[in-house]
Amino acid sequence: MERERWCIHVQGIVQGVGFRPFVYALALRRRLSGFVLNNSQGVVIEVEGSTEVLQDFQHALQADLPPLAHIDTLQISHIANKQESSFVIVESERQAERNTLISPDSAICQDCLQELFDPQDRRFHYPFINCTNCGPRFTIIQDIPYDRANTTMAHFQMCPDCQQEYRDPLDRRFHAQPDACALCGPQIRFSTATAADSQDSIEQAAAQLARGAVLALKGLGGYHLACNALDERAVQRLRQRKRREAKPFALMVETLEVARQFCSISDDEAILLQSYRRPIVLLQQHSGLQVASDVAPGHNTLALMLPYTPLHYVLFEQCRRIFSTSQPVILVMTSGNLSDEPIAYRDEDARERLGPISDGILYHNREIFIRCDDSIVRHTTAGPQILRRARGYVPEPLTLPWPVPTPILACGAQLKNTFCMAKDQQAFVSHHIGDLENLETLRSFKEGIAHFQRLFDITPQVVVHDLHPDYLSTRYATELNLPAIGVQHHHAHIASVIIEHGLTEPVIGIAADGSGYGPDGAIWGGEILMADLCHFQRCFHLAYMPLPGGEQAIKQPWRMAAAYLCAAYGSDFEHIPLPFIQQLDHSTWKTLAQMIERKLHCPATSSLGRLCDAVAALIGLRSHVQYEGQAAIELEQLATTCPASSHPYAFDLLAQTGQIDVLPMIRTIVDDLLKHVPPAQIARRFHFTVAHLLTSTCVEVSKRSGVQKVALSGGIFQNRLILEELVQSLASQNFIVYLNHKVPTNDGGISLGQLAVAAAQLNEGKKMERDKEKIFPN
Repeated sequence: MERERWCIHVQGIVQGVGFRPFVYALALRRRLSGFVLNNSQGVVIEVEGSTEVLQDFQHALQADLPPLAHIDTLQISHIANKQESSFVIVESERQAERNTLISPDSAICQDCLQELFDPQDRRFHYPFINCTNCGPRFTIIQDIPYDRANTTMAHFQMCPDCQQEYRDPLDRRFHAQPDACALCGPQIRFSTATAADSQDSIEQAAAQLARGAVLALKGLGGYHLACNALDERAVQRLRQRKRREAKPFALMVETLEVARQFCSISDDEAILLQSYRRPIVLLQQHSGLQVASDVAPGHNTLALMLPYTPLHYVLFEQCRRIFSTSQPVILVMTSGNLSDEPIAYRDEDARERLGPISDGILYHNREIFIRCDDSIVRHTTAGPQILRRARGYVPEPLTLPWPVPTPILACGAQLKNTFCMAKDQQAFVSHHIGDLENLETLRSFKEGIAHFQRLFDITPQVVVHDLHPDYLSTRYATELNLPAIGVQHHHAHIASVIIEHGLTEPVIGIAADGSGYGPDGAIWGGEILMADLCHFQRCFHLAYMPLPGGEQAIKQPWRMAAAYLCAAYGSDFEHIPLPFIQQLDHSTWKTLAQMIERKLHCPATSSLGRLCDAVAALIGLRSHVQYEGQAAIELEQLATTCPASSHPYAFDLLAQTGQIDVLPMIRTIVDDLLKHVPPAQIARRFHFTVAHLLTSTCVEVSKRSGVQKVALSGGIFQNRLILEELVQSLASQNFIVYLNHKVPTNDGGISLGQLAVAAAQLNEGKKMERDKEKIFPN
């Protein structure tokens, strides 16, 4: 039978995921000769045998991948036979250009979990057990290729047993770079302010949690702050120390069965919870077991995740043994930081920042190279939705529908920042950086950019930024001495949906959020656009309202409520016998009214987020907020307690000016309040009105343009009620609706949209140059 030799170049997530031993086993079973190696481009396979067997090998190579592996491209060339007698795995080789992809960190696999609790296994209770199918990846890698020497495991010398596993191509731990055991690997320690490091660390930590302590725990991408979620006093202490007044805490439970005791969980939500990505999943509470009231005040949802490291599992086992209660163990597991600061991930930083606010620190000596928060997702009737994209998802690239014309860096937004880099046909959206409002977060932003440049061998030739001149991301971009492209905030939102779905024709874009800098200098946020990647046209927007006191109006929703009342009734609104008006700080309002009249420090805004704030304050729900979006979130929570409405409040679409006038709605809400209509009923009707209003504008735009595709993006669509009612309403009008599924709908997806707009404009510019040359040849 005629023999052939193929050289196969594979690119994708193929390093550190058991791909080479997988190839080795395939070749061995088919008695093929050759070799497999890692290089900076991916994996190279040379394989020799009969044509029929080689074709079967290629099919299995693509069909039976290891759990964490993913092939993007596979190229085969025919080369000269070498008449070898065996198939081997050879050492990695380095090349100048690097195109290797890195796997995200993965939750512990079932094989390792079984070994973790097997008293006969040599890794019994070892909190760093892992294999090629699970464990740390992105957070420990310093450079590529993904070899142990390029990770934070480099200084742990493997013992003979681990060496044997590491070198055996048929072992599950063959070339598992973080592989280790209790004899040769990372060790865990527990320390308190009054006690030295303890050897029985996890048992000591569990005992402290049982006594109501707040502990700092080192995880995969940073530290958590943890306490018993059933202990009211412990949760209150954590709130006080973390300076987190009201924002809900994330929780961790040991199993899906325990999670079901606290929340209603659909099959889709169970899949998200148990996936190898192990995100935090937002779930509906039910009337079963209840956590401490301060865990999620004012919320009927809980943010739950399952354990994802062996350390978590051993800790839960010890907690079950030590806690003197018949109730299941459920722990608060919130990010290890003070509010508004980035998560602590270096040990020295954790001791300095978390030591004073915790009763003990459970830490280990495996270094975290890059911080990475927990991801947050939820499932809606419109499909899965990522709210924070980080651990378990990053640094997986998004494949673009076309290659970018040059390497690009997009710097993202000010809040919920991510950055995005692209070369060729791949876009790398960063892990969640956070709000660029302090030096530590800006440092994290810069460190992340440098790390991605090194890992993916990207040297940006163009930088993209938001139009807001005072954003730190904008200032960073404009100081890089690179050609810079500014992209409007809401155009970027819609572009992120267009590029995700590979849409090639213009769409009606609904971009709705709290704020985004408009080309006219106003604060946009309730926008109906006609958009493709290169261009956008503003078709409708909420009528401008003053934002009394600027940023202060965001923190004090009563200001927006008063501004809307003033616009609806004039200054006489103060005589309306509403509880909101009776509780109004009239002296402060008089000052604000003068500011509005003189247009001093009262920027115009079309924000739907600010309208939600105004209604929340008007019905007496919240006049001041303690975290971003609190008023709108609580308005949604209140609305869900009431049956669905089918009668929208009145509003006017002013086609000539493209404005949406909601003052008729404000007046009707006031009438409802005077008639003592329950606030929950008003809240529900308001949500229905928003969905109806946005659908009506799309119908109007579609009549003019014929476009039937609608893209939704922006922080407002984190509001599940608005999202689901709007999608249903649009579908009833025969619109095809597109949403973000791969990046957050909030500002965490802005960087991808910025990059898509810039790449499209650069491509269009090149096309125009080519067309010009055809028309005017030299």
